[in-house]
Amino acid sequence: MSPTTPVQIVIVGAGPKGIGVLERLCASAPTLLGRRRVVVHLVDPYPPGAGRVWRYEQSPLLLMNSKAADVTVFTDETVQCEGPARPGPTLAEWAEQVRDGRLTADVPPDLATELAGATPATFHTRRMQSAYLRWFYRWVLDNRPDTVDVRLHPVEAVDLTEADGGEQLVWLRGEAEPLRADAVVLSLGHLDAEPGATGRELTEFAERHGRRYIPPAYTADLDLSSIEPGEPVLVRGFGLAFMDLMALLTEGRGGRFHTAADGAVTYQPSGAEPVLHVGSRRGVPYRPKPGYKLVGAPARLPRFFGPPEIGRLAARPGPISFWADLWPLMAKEIGWGYYTELCTAHPERVRLTFAEFARRYAELDWGSDGMARLVAEAVPARDDRLDLTALDRPLAGMPPGDAGEPAGRVREHVESVLSRCADPRYSADLGAVTAMLSVFRQLPAAVATGRLDPRAQAVDLDGWWFGFFSYLGSGPPAPRLRELLALERAGIVSFTGPDMWVEADEGSGLFVGGSPKSPRTVKATTLVDARLPGADVSRSTNPLVQALYGRGRLGEEALTQSGVTVCTGRIHTTGISGWLIDARGERHPRRFALGPHTTLRIAGAFSRPRANALGFRENDLVAREILQLVAG
Repeated sequence: MSPTTPVQIVIVGAGPKGIGVLERLCASAPTLLGRRRVVVHLVDPYPPGAGRVWRYEQSPLLLMNSKAADVTVFTDETVQCEGPARPGPTLAEWAEQVRDGRLTADVPPDLATELAGATPATFHTRRMQSAYLRWFYRWVLDNRPDTVDVRLHPVEAVDLTEADGGEQLVWLRGEAEPLRADAVVLSLGHLDAEPGATGRELTEFAERHGRRYIPPAYTADLDLSSIEPGEPVLVRGFGLAFMDLMALLTEGRGGRFHTAADGAVTYQPSGAEPVLHVGSRRGVPYRPKPGYKLVGAPARLPRFFGPPEIGRLAARPGPISFWADLWPLMAKEIGWGYYTELCTAHPERVRLTFAEFARRYAELDWGSDGMARLVAEAVPARDDRLDLTALDRPLAGMPPGDAGEPAGRVREHVESVLSRCADPRYSADLGAVTAMLSVFRQLPAAVATGRLDPRAQAVDLDGWWFGFFSYLGSGPPAPRLRELLALERAGIVSFTGPDMWVEADEGSGLFVGGSPKSPRTVKATTLVDARLPGADVSRSTNPLVQALYGRGRLGEEALTQSGVTVCTGRIHTTGISGWLIDARGERHPRRFALGPHTTLRIAGAFSRPRANALGFRENDLVAREILQLVAG
């Protein structure tokens, strides 16, 4: 490549991740390439900035599950990266500045009321986040160096091949000639997938009997029009996908919620709603986001699960297990965040000084008899003690009862957590969630040791831990759960209970479901699996991923330790540096892949401000790797 020839970079996927990489390319290009010209091609059929998931064209009923103050797309001085930080407003600051006229942004008129009432604690609609992301894209363009040209291709990429000499060829749908590039970034977001064996069986059952099975998918993209008014629907999954489904099939069909002066919420049906029978393993919805802030002394994090502890585990012989090695340290860190807030914010509810408690806490193992005695001595009220097992399975101790018992227990649980999340006396709960975020930031280093037992990573870490984290730390806004209770009182939603089971009954031609905790069974004509598809490159419907995987040019992550190999379904990369690895285990020198279905595990869709977020560090590292590659 001639030093005077413009560098050509293609980013496939122009949602928040792809634009984040573009911003980092713009930040470091002057330093690494000087006056060398760079052309960045953005390939995405959806709007740049927002992409598919955050596009404006979706229901205004769908909300974010993060407060506006906790969402940013800008780097700040806390981000440990080589490229220069380029600070900017959080979603909350952006909304305030746009409303006050200090920023100019193309905000659609139907967001005016939402913008006028915006506060840092607002859970905005996804449409408002779309406007923020669209503005961010324009900000990147307006603040790019004059050596960087950005070209938008609003079509789908269908293949990626290579010319002699290593030039990358990105083939676009409907185009005879490819885009030619020196480097390609795949920023594809959550990948849709064909149903697996069980999903195919359920689909075939539904077709045979004239029923409906809706497999895991992004809820905003589902066609729910075939679900009839009054129809019994079984729903597996009580997380955020269910909350979206609930909104679309109730308010989205003309029903209305009413809030009385005392805060009580009631629902007025339209008559077009189905009846949703919902359950899951826990049998309860994700816990709502707390409505308060931390008020005690900030916990020192990481304290018990950080680089020194991970280094000691890696230095030991043998594989690292999750439950025996990682979890005791992780749980102790979560407990540290919880009890730091309890002791310093609410000292009247503990019997020891924080200094005394902290000294003794540091000497004890999580789950030990000594730790239990310390907590019992220091914290007299059981309601103030952290019980992670009970948090994970809140209905586990419920014995089998009559038909109404599970529903009543679920209702009581939801009412209890709503009360707790609104009461600042329980701010220690937020201390635990804050520590969980710290734990999440440390886990990539544990994975990078290469010492984790394959099952520990694929089943315990990717499975149980991700689910537990989402349940405690990534739940819906509290008003959603108040609406859930109103729908249950109105007979639109019913709770099946924990450990939900579902069968396809050939005799009746119906889906049948229930809970071991109840003799009651539910018969339904529609079954919905309310969750996103899990990572599985072998079943991806993305044509580019299909093509690369089919030729062995995109590998599936395989974890091997002590002769045991477990395939995770994820796109195999080098982790935070993002290089794509093929089926032979070879790193491609010009291809990168980023996103939730790759080797690097990142919590949440967006980063919090001033948190040295892993996503920002990944974007910066990949951008600089590309620029250094083309510079050479």
